[in-house]
Amino acid sequence: MKKPDPARYRLAADNRKARFNYEIKETLEAGIALQGTEIKSLRGGKATIGESYAGPMGEELFLFNAYIPEYLEANRFNHEVRRPRKLLLHRREINKLMGAVQREGMALIPLKVYFNDKGRAKVELGLGKGKKLHDKRETEKTRDWNRDKQRLLKNG
Repeated sequence: MKKPDPARYRLAADNRKARFNYEIKETLEAGIALQGTEIKSLRGGKATIGESYAGPMGEELFLFNAYIPEYLEANRFNHEVRRPRKLLLHRREINKLMGAVQREGMALIPLKVYFNDKGRAKVELGLGKGKKLHDKRETEKTRDWNRDKQRLLKNG
């Protein structure tokens, strides 16, 4: 799948710890079904997807536990802040992802929520496995070594 150009979209929420806690094998872009006040609140940029996850509910995929704050100007017509939100994917993609989650024990992790060049809200999902403690330590070691190596090369 084509990777979105970072210069052409605007980030609404980011899950920065996802790549540290999970080994991401594959990423894909999904649409998200939102209500009117949710899209307005997302444009404010206060949403968080740090502890959210995607999973099946019946024959569909949903985004659970994503926090989109209330839109203050909407008074009584506001949305629930942590309601399950439907992910918009093709049936073949849904079947493939549900199979990977159920058979192989993988997890669907939302990596970022952004607006594409048409102004539509999209979710970048990562399909991956959770890292063990020693894997996280190894990742941290290599990141520190690369940082030190760059510093040594820069200083000569």
